[in-house]
Amino acid sequence: MSTIKIDGIDKEILRALMNDARTPILEIARTIGISGAAIHQRLRKLENSGLIAGSKFVINPKTLGYSTMAFIGIYLDKAMRNPEAVKQLNEIPEVLECHYTTGNWSVFIKILCKDNEHLMHLLNKKIQAIKGVSRTETFISLDQQIERQIKL
Repeated sequence: MSTIKIDGIDKEILRALMNDARTPILEIARTIGISGAAIHQRLRKLENSGLIAGSKFVINPKTLGYSTMAFIGIYLDKAMRNPEAVKQLNEIPEVLECHYTTGNWSVFIKILCKDNEHLMHLLNKKIQAIKGVSRTETFISLDQQIERQIKL
């Protein structure tokens, strides 16, 4: 993927939307001092370049009863099993992220559960039941201290 050059106006637009994606375009335009049409044009250019990967609403999982965040290192018996294991992990809704990694684990996942009992059920009945999983190593997050995107 190639890099894109963005100017100060692009950065101001992006900062405003990264802070609150629901900020009206005309409000950003007034703050920066350019037209709303110019903002839309710049945003279209940034989306087409691949810099903006989308926008989304962020749900607070605790309000739905999900309070246990865990990271699980998964050891697979053979590297060739990675694609099939990832396919099966993708079928588990509580798996939020999945990464191929260097180091000891074949795969590293981020998982969100209602509680430790829910986590234990997923580990024993779903994750460790995947063909090729030889063992897992689980780290429970006590509290997230930093959450951010890259600074512009």
